[in-house]
Amino acid sequence: MVTDPIADFLTRIRNAQMAGHRIVEIPASNLKRRMTEILYSQGYILKYKFEDDKKQGVIKIALKYDPQTKQPAIHSLERISRPGLRQYAKPGEFRRVKNGLGVAIVSTSKGVMTDKEAKSQNVGGEVLCFVY
Repeated sequence: MVTDPIADFLTRIRNAQMAGHRIVEIPASNLKRRMTEILYSQGYILKYKFEDDKKQGVIKIALKYDPQTKQPAIHSLERISRPGLRQYAKPGEFRRVKNGLGVAIVSTSKGVMTDKEAKSQNVGGEVLCFVY
């Protein structure tokens, strides 16, 4: 039983990249699906596919690597808000990730989005993770 599904999602991606895998399978949920879509739209993963089995479903993520150096596109996945200590931010209080080069994934009342989208829609929320 996983007590923190977001940390499990990030850890599975991190471990697959460290092992040099091309594809990683993650148990699906609506939150993980939206986080995967954000990672794809920001260019951190190559592609993804949602497969529906009779139970929970699976997300298959094709990881992105640099063709010359074989380094992963995601340098760091950092969990910010955790079950023991939730981290919230107002629209004007979002920290810049890697001086604007990274992205923060935020859970807001209007759905899961990046920090830039939340700032433009003037909504705050729980800062889930930093990706760069």
